[in-house]
Formats: sequence, structure tokens, C-alpha cells
Amino acid sequence: MVIDPLLFEPQAKRRIPRWPIVLVVALVVVGVAVLLLWPVKVPYFAMSPGPVEEVSDLITVNDLEIHDSRGDLYLLTVGIREVNVFEYLEAQFDAETDLVSRDVIRPPGVSQEQVTRRNLESMDESIDTAIFVALSRLGFDVGFVGDGAEVLEVVEGTPADGTLEVGDLITAVAGSAVITAEDAAEVIRSFEVGDTIMLSGLRGGEPLQVNVTLAPHPDIEGAPLVGVVFDTRNLELDLPVDVRVDSRNIGGPSAGMMYALTLIDLLTEADLTKGHRVAGTGTIRFDETIGAIGGVRQKVYAARGIGVEYVLVPEGNLEDALTAAGDDIEVVAVGTLQEALDFLDTLEPAAPAVTATD
Repeated sequence: MVIDPLLFEPQAKRRIPRWPIVLVVALVVVGVAVLLLWPVKVPYFAMSPGPVEEVSDLITVNDLEIHDSRGDLYLLTVGIREVNVFEYLEAQFDAETDLVSRDVIRPPGVSQEQVTRRNLESMDESIDTAIFVALSRLGFDVGFVGDGAEVLEVVEGTPADGTLEVGDLITAVAGSAVITAEDAAEVIRSFEVGDTIMLSGLRGGEPLQVNVTLAPHPDIEGAPLVGVVFDTRNLELDLPVDVRVDSRNIGGPSAGMMYALTLIDLLTEADLTKGHRVAGTGTIRFDETIGAIGGVRQKVYAARGIGVEYVLVPEGNLEDALTAAGDDIEVVAVGTLQEALDFLDTLEPAAPAVTATD
């Protein structure tokens, strides 16, 4: 019998593919890189649409009749967070998110705690102003007193840096007496970038007079900037009505207009909304003018997200607001509280909601 010797030769070893090993190594390298880079922040904040609040839910009025509205008035907010490199890249492809330089949100030398405190104080002052404006318009006798505009913070690299100090009390701007922070801001806004104005007041109990050349505001196009955060020293409102507002720890002054409109709506028989869903944003001043705000694009996106029909924005924010509106919402620019009321007055009553019945 003849036996083929090839039958007894060992079989060739199978070659193990290399790509699974390469893939595993690559995944490990990427994972390690993500773990190392995730905590590293880049010098930007991401600004995205924030929560939307129905304003009537935030206001309590005691001892007066409250009138319900068929429609809704909403205030709009933005969410702001510091981002890492991955979140930065993600934001580049998100139409609803804008990246803002860290120095704009938190100037050099200012801590996050200081920013938070400043925003909450701005909200409190905005609420006081809105209550004053709304009650005064409704015929109530509302008194207020203040000792002037106190400097809470000085922003590094601005005209105020090295000229004004924390604790300075400003009682006159360009010769116009001021008793509130809003008074000071209003006079400053009446000038142009490049103008030099005199700020007068007290520093440590001694007379103070300084000249400041106004710089461009980094966040509001065309607006002048001194570079300080003002607060009214010893502001007190003498209210004839017990009004309470829950700010929900929302910071900043941009809800002022909506607080004023909602308080007027609650205390009058006329239904301002006429059954429509209306949102808005904008500061309000004692003279009833509406001021520009930041993050208007994100606020319009937030309004669209809950099906709002109209959104009121300051005149200075109209162009940016329109970039986020699309065909889903009508953007209305207003410069004063009266203009906002005039627009609401033009609305036709909305058709009653249709409900299914058995």
C-alpha cells in the first residue's frame, strides 16, 4: 500500500486579521483623549434657548381683584454654559446655539459668583422697575427713593478701569442728577461712543468727579459703555399694592417688559392677549422705554419651541431676532411700553380652542 506523505504534513497556520487590533487600539486612544480633554474648557460660553415661563404664574397680588386672560404672556430666557473643545465643535453645527467669548460673559478679574450675584441683583431691580411702571400707569401713587448709582464692579480694560472704584456713589452723570442705577444708565445711553462725560458723586465720603470716554459695548451694537455694574443704593419703593414676584432665580434685567405687561393684564378687565400666545423680552426703565438685551436669537427659538404666535423684542434687537424667527412666529419690535400695548390692542380675538366631545 502506498501512502501519500502529504497527508501527514501539518496544515498552514491561519493568519489572524490585524484590523480588530487596530480598531481596539484606536478606540482606546480616542477614549483616553476624550477623558483627558473633556474637563478642559475653551474661552467660550455656549448660549442656547432656555426655559420659557408663563409670567402670570410668577406674580402674586394681594387684596385686589385679579382678571384671568384667555391667552398667555411668556418671558424668555437663555441657557449659558462654559464649553469644552467637544461642546465647542458641536455648537458650530447647531443653528440655535451661539458661541460668546468668555470675556463678554465673565470679564477678566470677575468671578462666576460675582457674575451670578450681579445678574440676580439686576433681576431684582428690573422687577422693582416693572412694578413701579405698571402701577403708575394704572393710576396708583407709587413713590420711590434712592441715594444714587453705586459701583458694584469695574470691568477690566474698559474706560472705567483705573478711573472708578467699587463703592463709588454716582449722583450725577454729565450734569444730570441720578437717584437710581437706571437713571445713570439712561443718561449714559443718550450719548455716543467716543463722547467724554463727567461722572460726579462720592468716594469714601469725599467729593468725586471723573471724566470717562465712552467705548463701544461688546454685546449691543452701537451702544456706549462705561464699564461698570451699577446698583441703586438704598432703593425703596413705596407700594400702595402688595405685589410679589417669584423670579425663579432667573438672572438679568431682560424680563422687565413682560413683568410690566403681565401686571397690567392681571389688574385690568381688558384681556391684553385676546386669547393669543405672546412672548417677549426687553428691559424696562422708569420712563417706560424698552432696552436691548443679549441672547435674542436663542429667546426667539425658545418661543418657537412652545408654539408662541408673537414675540415682542426691543427695536435694537430686531435684526438678530428675525434670523431665528423663520415662518413660525411674528417678531414685533417695540421701543416703549406704550408701543407694546398698542400692538396688543391691534390683535383680533383668537378663535376659541376646539375640544373633542363624546
